[in-house]
Amino acid sequence: MRNLSLKQLQAVASIARLGTMTRAAQELNVTPAALTARIKALEDEAGLLLFDRTSAGLKPTDAGREMLWAIDSINTVLETCSERLKALRGGSGGRVSIGVVSTAKYFAPQIISGFVHSHPSVEIDLVVGNRGATLESVRDYKVDLAIMGRPPRDFPISAESFGPHPLVVIAAPGHRFAGRVGLTKRELAEEPFLVREYGSGTRTVFEEFMTGVMIKRARLGIDSGSNETIKQTVMAGLGVALISGHTVAAEVASRRLVLLDVEGLPIRREWFVVRRADKVLSPAARSFWDYVVKEGASWLPTLPLRPPGAPSGQTAAA
Repeated sequence: MRNLSLKQLQAVASIARLGTMTRAAQELNVTPAALTARIKALEDEAGLLLFDRTSAGLKPTDAGREMLWAIDSINTVLETCSERLKALRGGSGGRVSIGVVSTAKYFAPQIISGFVHSHPSVEIDLVVGNRGATLESVRDYKVDLAIMGRPPRDFPISAESFGPHPLVVIAAPGHRFAGRVGLTKRELAEEPFLVREYGSGTRTVFEEFMTGVMIKRARLGIDSGSNETIKQTVMAGLGVALISGHTVAAEVASRRLVLLDVEGLPIRREWFVVRRADKVLSPAARSFWDYVVKEGASWLPTLPLRPPGAPSGQTAAA
């Protein structure tokens, strides 16, 4: 029935409810003749009678009841649509696409959980990638917003910081520098270093921190794009690494890794929530943005232990 319309279905519903063409025509503000012609055309197209003419009035046939089921289904969909639009306007519903750099995956799910707890109707699309991939997602409008460290400078963005981001040097618990106080960068440079891939935020900070000092690279080929690989390799005693403190909180707490006390560390950076400057956020995305700015810091991991040998009161916590 290619020509079936909502108006025709509404006519069938009125007749079924009121029982006569005359009363249904009055409700629909048409003449009885026009309504009769509308139903006749519908019956001709369906090839079936929609109503039985009885002494008690017009009663829907099986075909008529199928039409009533259709109008009920449509009304349900329209009501659902109306409720969803209302939720979208109020920010309590909708979908938010969030990009997260891999270093932030250790706490981003907790932030999302806190947000969803108070916004249960909002659906979240989470996309985790390295810095380059996350920036491309922001640039190409593939995500509404992103959580990352240093914001980009090569295209217009809006950004707000929401919490501290400490970077620390980690080693295996049995490392010769564990417990030493006030290590210099030159002493540190004698150790084999495991570093992240070019383009990562951590790699950039590492290069800035070690400027002017020749470093010794670890003599093994690993997938240095993975924080997990770097942590496991350090735990195996194959080198040291400058890494986000928020990626190693659990390992430091369990003494599987230790923090080295190095002059100038921890390096203190900030976490940011960012979006394209010309990106108009939906109410739901705006609600998430505001939640991150206001509550994001409360979900950041902490480093509960001082670097071994550090003076009392010095911590590497965020």
